[in-house]
Amino acid sequence: MENNLTFQDMNLPEPILAALEQKGYGWPTAVQAQAIPPFMEWKDVLAKAPTGTGKTFAFGIPMIVHVDPACEDVQGLILAPTRELAIQIGDELRSLLPGYPDLRVAVLYGGQKLEPQFKQLKRKPQIVVATPGRLMDHFKRHTIRLDKVRTVVLDEADRMLDMGFFKDVTGIVDKTTGRRNLGLFSATFSQEVLTVSWMYQRDEVEITVKPDAENKPDIDQYSLTVPAMEKAEAVLKLIRMGSFERVMIFCNTKVMCQRLSDDLARANVNADCIHGNIAQTQREKTMQRFRDGKLQVLIATDVAARGIDVDDVDCVINYDIPEENEYYIHRIGRTGRARKKGVSFAIVGSFPEQMKLNEIAKFSHFEIQPVAFNEYGLEKVEKKQPAAPAHRRRRI
Repeated sequence: MENNLTFQDMNLPEPILAALEQKGYGWPTAVQAQAIPPFMEWKDVLAKAPTGTGKTFAFGIPMIVHVDPACEDVQGLILAPTRELAIQIGDELRSLLPGYPDLRVAVLYGGQKLEPQFKQLKRKPQIVVATPGRLMDHFKRHTIRLDKVRTVVLDEADRMLDMGFFKDVTGIVDKTTGRRNLGLFSATFSQEVLTVSWMYQRDEVEITVKPDAENKPDIDQYSLTVPAMEKAEAVLKLIRMGSFERVMIFCNTKVMCQRLSDDLARANVNADCIHGNIAQTQREKTMQRFRDGKLQVLIATDVAARGIDVDDVDCVINYDIPEENEYYIHRIGRTGRARKKGVSFAIVGSFPEQMKLNEIAKFSHFEIQPVAFNEYGLEKVEKKQPAAPAHRRRRI
């Protein structure tokens, strides 16, 4: 794919080009450059791309172009694994619509009362973004029809299917009897994703975007080893000495997420958290404060953080080492965006955590530099080389 390809080269309509120019986007990302042309030709697309590479516009732009604004049927359907991601996709799509006053987008997700969503559907949206469970709920209530849908997209398909939505997703796709094409966008090609592709896609265009120098975030990655009981204190030191304006911290559990949030609040840090036990309305308010720059530190679990897309996170801290290699990539990908330098810290509190971090570094081909606190701040720590096997050691 040519590096100098522009959106103008794709023969997109003027309203789309004007919206992209207004947002400052002159050149498509790799996944956009490869996915938009086949989508425009109504082809099925199977795309594997790292987080933060612009997947929403890759399928959103062709979907908007294909919609007939004069028709009041749902013509484009996007499924997302979490309410946060669904909201984010809806916001990004609406940012492309200043030149399409008659095109409406509805976002449907669980955790919100049905009445506001009934109002959205009564306005006859042509594009619907939804989580699978809530969409099935509306379908059973006969508040939405899917037979006129022409394009279906599964975003973060691996995560969605891994969360147990396989039956709901396939049931929804089966109901889109007028479907012309299907897009699967995923960070990995899991067995479930490939199964859905085999079931529903024909002559699909397969796209793989590797995290190379062009789209890989520019992030300095560090690990900090401290006693397990001193992790919160270490996080506090990092926040204060780094003068970071916007920090994301990831924990593996809801309990730890809330506990750390409380600890930082008691230390007079402007921090808050989102996790599954917090009401959806409160989570949305917290995330909006973070996006608006009114909240310095956002603490989250992996599931709750899906869909938070903020371009200028200064630092990501892994309070817990993630249980999956892919989670680490998703986490640190929140920083180092928009051609800015990013930094991440992994707080290591035990030998098993260190072994897991070593595995992540090997899997991801990342260089994670050990550091330690000193009286002036942080200093690099020389990595210990593994001892040679006994039979190969030379006597002095």
